[in-house]
Amino acid sequence: MAELANCSRCGAVFVKNIRDICQECYKEEEKAFNVVYSFLRKRENREATLTEIVDATGIEEKLIIKFIKEKRLRTSQFPKLAYPCERCGKNIVTGKLCESCSQEILQDLEEQEKLEQRQLAREEAEAKKNIYYSIDSRNKNQ
Repeated sequence: MAELANCSRCGAVFVKNIRDICQECYKEEEKAFNVVYSFLRKRENREATLTEIVDATGIEEKLIIKFIKEKRLRTSQFPKLAYPCERCGKNIVTGKLCESCSQEILQDLEEQEKLEQRQLAREEAEAKKNIYYSIDSRNKNQ
């Protein structure tokens, strides 16, 4: 059954299939991709940075980043083509975070996990302190 959705670019209602944008916006994106790709295919433009491409083509930076993330523009072919890390803004060519931000987040997670383990150990030790044993003298003689 077909699913209706709003286009994430223009807000128009369309029948959702593979993409999250309507057919009109998809055509516009394809035109924009062709402009960017034809710019980069020229030998003198192959080492252009993201800002240079935006300035030369007039295509939104966000859209060019989308093309890179979708691997339609490959950083192996265009070596200076990078986009900013979502956390610190450092230029990266894959993923959402740079290596240093990823490492920092992993360290924070490990530290949090150690804190939780210590807290759990403290709670278990506290629970053991409060256990009382009683001896039933009536059952000794039996």
